Amino acid sequence: MTLLASEVILRPVISEKSLDQTRRGKYTFAVHDAASKQQIAAAVEELFKVGVVDVNVLTTKAKEKRRNTRRGRTVGRTTPWRKAIVTLKPGEKIEFFEGV
Repeated sequence: MTLLASEVILRPVISEKSLDQTRRGKYTFAVHDAASKQQIAAAVEELFKVGVVDVNVLTTKAKEKRRNTRRGRTVGRTTPWRKAIVTLKPGEKIEFFEGV
């Protein structure tokens, strides 16, 4: 499947753990479900003009959530999503994450 770089990288993942990893040159992004590691690396290099050393990909499963309301118990599901942890070459950084 051919995806554009802007379609591969959906958004950055901003969490306490991901911000801690930015000090070690690892940046976390939510990515398209069908994107491969090679496509993710190429997209990060194209969008942010940095060198990529490694890409780790995780897929989170959908979870069932229950909530008690006035109308009774409601059951719903969270959406499954995929994230990539991208390791950059030593000395390089993405300025987007520096202000967070």
